[in-house]
Amino acid sequence: MMRVIHGITYLAYIGWAIVTGSLTIVTRLFRPGQYAHPMIVEVPLRCVTDLEVTLFASSITITPGTLVAAIAAGTSTQPPVFFVHALFEDSEEAALEGLYDMESRLLAMTRGRAPSSPAAPLAEVEQEEERP
Repeated sequence: MMRVIHGITYLAYIGWAIVTGSLTIVTRLFRPGQYAHPMIVEVPLRCVTDLEVTLFASSITITPGTLVAAIAAGTSTQPPVFFVHALFEDSEEAALEGLYDMESRLLAMTRGRAPSSPAAPLAEVEQEEERP
């Protein structure tokens, strides 16, 4: 039941991010010299399953002003990494904060709860999926 609730709130969150991102683009059009601050940030993921990585990449890319430019595959000791092009963030820290918030909400939907650690090992996620 919690996954359904998290799923609905995640869809509402993504919808809100699309609306606010679109408004940011439109309002920045009318500010001479202040349109964008493009940057590429490296985002080590807590997502480990193919579904989680795909949903997160899609969520980033559908949000105006952000785009997943590259994905580095994870290993048994390293999590996967996204390289995200952010157009309107003022700093790398602000971009990462927003991306980790999105990832936490996504993982709450897919796992039933948000992770507490920076990167959960693959074995831990597989054990969670086996639980009823």
